[in-house]
Amino acid sequence: MKSVVSGGVLVLLGLVAALPVAMAATLVCPDVAKAVQVGTCPSDEELKHTFTGYCSDDAKAYKGETDVCTDFQRYRQLKNVALWESADGVFDAYVSCELPKDALKSTRLSGAKVTQRGKLTLLTCSYGQGVNFVYRTRAQCTLDSSATQQPAGQATCE
Repeated sequence: MKSVVSGGVLVLLGLVAALPVAMAATLVCPDVAKAVQVGTCPSDEELKHTFTGYCSDDAKAYKGETDVCTDFQRYRQLKNVALWESADGVFDAYVSCELPKDALKSTRLSGAKVTQRGKLTLLTCSYGQGVNFVYRTRAQCTLDSSATQQPAGQATCE
């Protein structure tokens, strides 16, 4: 009977040893010059259609979230965006369709921060002109203070 138990223990120890060891990952804010647009910009017709639906949502009205519904141009400014990704697909951003691609590609990193949203950790890389590329993870991340880039755009996630 002892050989069965000790054999089971050995199998269990072998399985535990085979589990991957969690490694820290270093993330660097992306170079927006290499970012790619992966979503399309909405047409004016689509924006007009969604304006009606968005602004007729009673739940938004009760929460006081209809400030953009007083003027279609304000709504258009909020919702006329397309999804962009970093070259490696790790970071993403919703970028205004009004921002010319050349202007986007020439922006430079202006700051980075790590925040918590529920169980998610967000590494947000800001580039000015309302452009923020975000990495989302359940891991804990900290900005690297020893990063040589200024402003620091590097984080370690456990």
